[in-house]
Formats: sequence, structure tokens, C-alpha cells
Amino acid sequence: MIIDPLEQSPKENHKIMIGSIVPRPIAFVSTKSKDGILNLAPFSYFNGVCSNPPTIMFAPARRGYDGLTKDTLNNIQDTEEFVVNLVSEEISDQMVACSTDFENEVDEFEVSGLTPVDCVKVKPPRVRESKVSFECKLNTIVEIGKAEAGAGFIVIGTIVMFHIDDKVYKEGHIDLGVLNPIGRLAGNSYTRINDTFDIVRQIKPK
Repeated sequence: MIIDPLEQSPKENHKIMIGSIVPRPIAFVSTKSKDGILNLAPFSYFNGVCSNPPTIMFAPARRGYDGLTKDTLNNIQDTEEFVVNLVSEEISDQMVACSTDFENEVDEFEVSGLTPVDCVKVKPPRVRESKVSFECKLNTIVEIGKAEAGAGFIVIGTIVMFHIDDKVYKEGHIDLGVLNPIGRLAGNSYTRINDTFDIVRQIKPK
């Protein structure tokens, strides 16, 4: 089967993408508006970019029902700062509670019961209950598509401070068993990282 995305709706394209690009790590992004209101929201189009400087990206889409931009993006455009908190299974319910499109005056820390903690180099707080958090300064924002539902943005940020739970970081490595991250699938489904295997790769040809 071959499918031309131009011959079907953005919603149909979306279903194919979220069902096949799996599992997706979750960026639980905390921001602060220019008026000082805290915001916390999850995004699963998220990944690393490079390590020198340490850089990450996530992609907040326009809202699917009206095409408006989300508070997270608006806050980052205004302040050029954000924090990416990683999601362990222990806070999965609280993370989902923050995925609702609340009005911009609503503080999702209060909605979820999660704890805001002051950061070192940026004004938005990190999530105390998250085992790994990245303080970020905005590098750039790339707009994709037109100003309509289904379009979106790529937010690229430079990590300026790592926060790692002592139990997670062992001998220079992240212990996945302790981090216990979850991944996003399609619909209401998530996955655990509890069945891994190793393949040794050859970095340079012999």
C-alpha cells in the first residue's frame, strides 16, 4: 500500500505518524509566562539534537480543533527559556492531567499536584518528582506549515543545566531501571522500557 499524504486529511496523516513513529519519549515542558503564570505540558515529538553544545528539540503542534498555538510555545517565544522534565511511570497520571488544553491562566502544577522547584539558570521551575530535568535556553523556533490545525513548530533549546536524581546516575551512566521512563504510542497507549537487548556497533570500518 502506498499513500499520498496530499490525498488525505491532516487527521489521517496524524494517525499514521503517531501509530508508526513509536515509542516516542515524552518532554514534560515547564514554562513561565511573562506575567509569571506557570505552565506544564507534555509533548511526544521530542528528541536530542547534539551534545556540543547539548541541544534538544520538541515539536508543539497547533491545536487540532482551532489551529491556535499552545501556551508552552507562547511562553517560550516571550521568555526564551524552558525546562524539559523526563516522565517516569510514577508520574504518568499527573503528566496526562496536564495534557488538557486549559485556559492560559491555569497553573498545571496546581492541577496535577506536582511540585515546582526553582532552577539555577532559568526562571521556569523544574518538576521535583521528575528524575531528570534539563534547564534550557531557546536556540531557535522553526514554523512548519500554515497557521492552521495540523501545522506546528520545532523548538530547539540548548541545555544549560542538568538535574539528575542521584539514584539514577551511576558511574557516568543513566540507570534505565531506576529512571523507569515511559514512551508514547498512539491513542491512549503508552509503553515501558523493560525489555532491552544489546547490539555492538563498529564505529570505524576496519
